[in-house]
Amino acid sequence: MNPLRQAIGAVLILIGALVAIHTVVEPLYHASSETSPYSPNWNYINPLMALAIVLGLIFSCMGKQEVDREGGDAPVTRAFLASNTIFYGLLFIGILFFFNWFNLLSPDYTAVGPDAVSVIWAVIDAALPLLLGAQGVTMLRGGK
Repeated sequence: MNPLRQAIGAVLILIGALVAIHTVVEPLYHASSETSPYSPNWNYINPLMALAIVLGLIFSCMGKQEVDREGGDAPVTRAFLASNTIFYGLLFIGILFFFNWFNLLSPDYTAVGPDAVSVIWAVIDAALPLLLGAQGVTMLRGGK
């Protein structure tokens, strides 16, 4: 077992839990308005999400490559499905996240309207904890 890999897995789980909890709790303490649609706490959470997406992609790609090497022409296995789902799910959510985050950081960028941005954030905030949790647990268990 690689302790660094397990530590990173634990970090991914913690960031996923933080995103999930804050997504559920935010409406209880922050009243959205046109001038302040999101809680200022996202300014601290978003860089953690970016880090987790990058780390998750690196390690899920490594796991996917290991499974692909072992699989050859074998039938589809649970490990194959899990590694591909996590890798491509993180890739999809990563693209949406960085698109939306750069949109948030640059007010001049108006490719999509504020309603679309909010829907994209909702998708990211719902899917990212699941993907990070799955990748983190896999890493904690020493799997691929």
